[in-house]
Amino acid sequence: MKNKLLADKYPIHVLELEKNETPHAHLDELLRAIEARAEVDPGVAMIAIFDHFAHTTLLGGEIRPDILAAKNLIFCFGTKLPDPAMLAVRPRSIGIAELPDRFVISFLEAPMPEANRKMTEWVLGLRNAP
Repeated sequence: MKNKLLADKYPIHVLELEKNETPHAHLDELLRAIEARAEVDPGVAMIAIFDHFAHTTLLGGEIRPDILAAKNLIFCFGTKLPDPAMLAVRPRSIGIAELPDRFVISFLEAPMPEANRKMTEWVLGLRNAP
């Protein structure tokens, strides 16, 4: 997993997973695997699955030609609300894009270390077992 700045300001975590590195053949299978991990965590509230590809297509927007599908799993850890401004960084989202040869899985770094640890664990758990 790589940590980088997107657009020189957003700290994100990205895993590029070759299709032969995971038992999951399609984006929806990856999404369901992460969703299953999140659903059993009592500190996580599932919110929605957003089909970013369908939305952008409907708007007549621009999509890089090799992106076959793109969805976000939206959820919230939200164990504390110490400041109203925290709402700016909630809820959380893990995005998955399917390309012909790989999946690109990414999420924005959370202000809560435990949330980052869990999301990293969920994403890395998509790899084939050693």
